[in-house]
Amino acid sequence: MKPHRRYHSKRKYRSGLEKSTSLVLSKCQKIVRYEQLKIEWEDLRYRTYTPDFQLDNGILIETKGQFDSEDRHKHIEVRRQHPELDIRFVFSNARSKLYKGSKTTYAQWCEKKEFLWANRVIPEEWLKEEGTATRKRIIPLKTERRD
Repeated sequence: MKPHRRYHSKRKYRSGLEKSTSLVLSKCQKIVRYEQLKIEWEDLRYRTYTPDFQLDNGILIETKGQFDSEDRHKHIEVRRQHPELDIRFVFSNARSKLYKGSKTTYAQWCEKKEFLWANRVIPEEWLKEEGTATRKRIIPLKTERRD
């Protein structure tokens, strides 16, 4: 059985947070880059990660409503394998708990793991930071694949 492939549609977003983020970015950026970049990474098998947005200054934005353990693991591994990337989170509710009964919120997890985060809206300071967006479509894995 072939693995399921996700296809990008320029007019469709996966959540209301992605749609509202896109509207904000369309007013303050030249181009809204939604799911256009793929980042190769590996844990027990080869994978790719597609960040939600890339800002004009190269910052990668991941919008999250739910932030499950699989997503948290993925972002730690992607950052470990690609330390040059600046990945930041925008949560629909940064005060949500990691899981039922947890004392840790999404925001606290980000601070502990040294990820920058925002609640609901991309901060204006992030948009004004210096840098340039990559023109690459794929950021390859730096080590040899273990397929």
